[in-house]
Amino acid sequence: MEALSALALVLLIFALLGAGIWIGIAVLGVAWIAMELFTNRLAGDSLALTVWGSMSSWTLTALPLFIWMGEILLKTKLSEGMFRGLAPWLQWLPGRLLHTNIIGCTIFAAVSGSSAATCATIGKITLPELAKRKYPESISIGSLAGAGTLGLLIPPSIIMIVYGVAADVSIGKLFIAGVIPGLMLAGLFMGYTIFWSLRHREQIPPADIKLTFAQKLAESRHLIPVVLLIGAVLGSIYAGIATATEAASLGVVGALLLGVFQRTLSWRAFVDSLMSATRLYCMIALILAGSSFLSLSMGFIGLPRELAEAIGALNLSPFALILLLMVFFIVLGCFLDGISMVVLTMAVLVPTLQATGIDLLWFGIFIVLVVEMAQITPPVGFNLFVMQGMMHKQINEIARAAFPYFLMMVFAVLAIWFFPELVTYLPAQMKL
Repeated sequence: MEALSALALVLLIFALLGAGIWIGIAVLGVAWIAMELFTNRLAGDSLALTVWGSMSSWTLTALPLFIWMGEILLKTKLSEGMFRGLAPWLQWLPGRLLHTNIIGCTIFAAVSGSSAATCATIGKITLPELAKRKYPESISIGSLAGAGTLGLLIPPSIIMIVYGVAADVSIGKLFIAGVIPGLMLAGLFMGYTIFWSLRHREQIPPADIKLTFAQKLAESRHLIPVVLLIGAVLGSIYAGIATATEAASLGVVGALLLGVFQRTLSWRAFVDSLMSATRLYCMIALILAGSSFLSLSMGFIGLPRELAEAIGALNLSPFALILLLMVFFIVLGCFLDGISMVVLTMAVLVPTLQATGIDLLWFGIFIVLVVEMAQITPPVGFNLFVMQGMMHKQINEIARAAFPYFLMMVFAVLAIWFFPELVTYLPAQMKL
C-alpha cells in the first residue's frame, strides 16, 4: 500500500512540475493530497503548524542574509577588482589567465553562496578579457561552468543551510567541513586546466606585458576588500565567535561598508540587491515550507520506514549505497534544481542513512558535490543556463566543454569517501 501510494505521489509531483507549476506549490499540493487520502490527520492544521515551524527557525535566518551579501557584491561590482588582482600572478602557470576563472570563482564563492551568482559574476568579468586575448573558447567556457559550481561547496553556501535545516545538522560545522573539499576541487580544476594547456600549448596566447614584483603587489590591492570580508565571515564561525546567522549579518554589514567606502553602492544598487535577494529567498522559503509539509505526510504514510527497510533488505555496503545515491542524484539533477533535490529527498533518506551508519555531516558535503554535478548536467543545469545567457551557445555544447570538470567532481566524491578526514577534520577542531 505504501509503495503504491508513494509511486502515485511521485508521479503526481512530476506531472505538476511538468505542467509548469511552481515547485513549492506543487510540493504543498501533493503533501495536502497525501494527508487527505492516506492518513486520518487534519491536513489544514498540520499544514499551518508545519509551515510556521519551518519558517520560524532562527537557523534559517542565515539564508536570506547570505543571499543578500552576495547580491550586494554583485550589484556594487566589488568583484570586478578580482581579475585585476589575480591576473599578474598567473602568467607563469600553464593555461595562464584561464586560471582566473577557477581562482576567481573560488574567492567569490566564499562570499556568495550561490552557484549561479558565482558563475554569472565571474563570467561577466573574465570571459570578455579571455576572448580579447584569444584564449580558446571551449576551455574558457568549460572552466567557468565547472568552477562556478564552487559557489555551492565553499562556505557560506545556500544549499548547505537548506541541508542543515532539513537534516538537523550544524550549519557552522557544515560550512567548515566544506573548506578542504572546496579547495581540493578547485585544485583538481586547476590541475586539469594545466594538463589541457600542456597538451595544447599552441592554443594558449603568450604572456601579457611582464610586471615587476612591486607592480604585481600594487595590482593585488584590488583583492584586499573581498579577502578581508571572507576572513571576517569564516573566521568568526571557525573561531566560535559567531553563529552562522551572526556571521551572515556581519557579511551583509561588511559588504555594505565596502560598497560605501569604494563609492560603488548607490541607492539603486542597494534597492536592486535587496529586491533580488528577497525574490530568491521567497522562492527558496516556499520550497522549504512545501518540503516540510511533504516530509510530515511521508512520515504519516510510512514511506521513510519502508524505504529504509527495502534498502536494508538489499544488504548494500555503505560504499555501494553511496554509489547508488550518486547515480540517483545525478539522474534527478537532470530534472530538478539542487535545492529541490535536497528538500524532496532528505525526509526519506535521513532514516536510511542513520540506519546504515553514514555520518550526516559527511553526507552533507557528499550531497553538495553531487548537486554541483547537476549544475552542469543538461537539460536542467543552472550553470548551463547562465553560460547560455552569456555566450549564446547551445546547452549541449556548453555541457561538453564542462564534462571534464564533471569527471573531476566524481573523483572528489571518491576522494572524500576513501579519506573522510577531508570533511571531518576541521569541524572536529571547531570550538562550537
